[in-house]
Amino acid sequence: MTAQDDPRVEVSLRDLVLYFLKLGATGFGGPAALVGYMRRDLVEERKSIDEDTYNLSLALAQIMPGPLAAQTAIAIGYFHSGVLGATLVGLAFILPSFLMVLALSWLYVAYGGLPWVQALFYGIGAVVIAIIANAAYRLARGTNKRDPMLWGVFAVLFAATVWSGAELAGLFLLAGVAIVFIRAWPGARRGVEIAAAALALGAIAWAMETFLLRADASVGGGSLPLQILLFFTKAGAFVFGSGLAIVPFLQQGVVHDLGWLDEHQFLDAVAVALITPGPVVITVAFIGYLVYGVTGATLAAIGIFLPVYVFTVLPAPWFRRHRDNPQLRAFVSGATAAASGAIAGAVVVLGQRAIFDAPTAAIAIIGLALIVRFKIQEPLLVLGAGIVGLALRLA
Repeated sequence: MTAQDDPRVEVSLRDLVLYFLKLGATGFGGPAALVGYMRRDLVEERKSIDEDTYNLSLALAQIMPGPLAAQTAIAIGYFHSGVLGATLVGLAFILPSFLMVLALSWLYVAYGGLPWVQALFYGIGAVVIAIIANAAYRLARGTNKRDPMLWGVFAVLFAATVWSGAELAGLFLLAGVAIVFIRAWPGARRGVEIAAAALALGAIAWAMETFLLRADASVGGGSLPLQILLFFTKAGAFVFGSGLAIVPFLQQGVVHDLGWLDEHQFLDAVAVALITPGPVVITVAFIGYLVYGVTGATLAAIGIFLPVYVFTVLPAPWFRRHRDNPQLRAFVSGATAAASGAIAGAVVVLGQRAIFDAPTAAIAIIGLALIVRFKIQEPLLVLGAGIVGLALRLA
């Protein structure tokens, strides 16, 4: 019996919020792992939501701008309890990692840098690859099942992600439209309309990334807090892909264009995001703190997540109303298969950066074995890998 055939267990909004509060406090591994945990916990094990709702949430998050994990969480909250659900789930998911990053930011400023962060990440970065690999496998297996066409979409997106080193938003649209045309052909007139809509959305995404990201963040005039809010709002609104996709844009903006941080500080910001649970884009809070203290951290977090919330909640009612539409269902299956392929490709891309010598390779292999064979919980793996990294690098 599949998870989809099993009877659902009604879950209250309170329980859903508590789950995302826990995930935000203990979920390591970045966007690929986090969306995998959501599927494992809510669909497979707890049976709190059905597979269609999860796939709809993931597809909505994948084709809209903003970080994948936060959008998926907000979409799940919306499909469960409307705007209130989206709001409470989003806050619960984001708040724990924000508070942790705020504490680390204070330590960083107070003690003049975080050399131990790099030592921690030496071990944690490798085991995170093992966590993501396991999550990507579970997600692909659960999403594509034994469907050769969906596995074909998976393979294409896997190869494209590895080749390009990035998640390509246009390919998610293309995959969804392709499955619509193959499995739910709506007729010539409707088919042309769907293709035109996909092309228009792709063109808008391209325009955002090509032109709008280059806009001058100094439109806030001489007000540094306003500049921080506007810059990170723009980042949240105009960057497609997972939370990791935002890193190059942030580096260009805060290091080269605005000069708020130097290269070393920016790398420390990314490291802090990766050794804390929850969404990776919470690194903006660290950046904001270095620029303007607690106010800067808060404004940066508001700026990055406000567009994510809006771009999820506004289209969600249409998605929910048409969830039984055969064309939308076909589109969602294609886009979700594409997402699983891109996430698997991200394992290779990120692995090339985190696994670069014999010790890191050993940590990743042992970590994967512990997950698969002994079902060791991810926070324990991260803690153990961090201790190993400290021992190896600071000995």
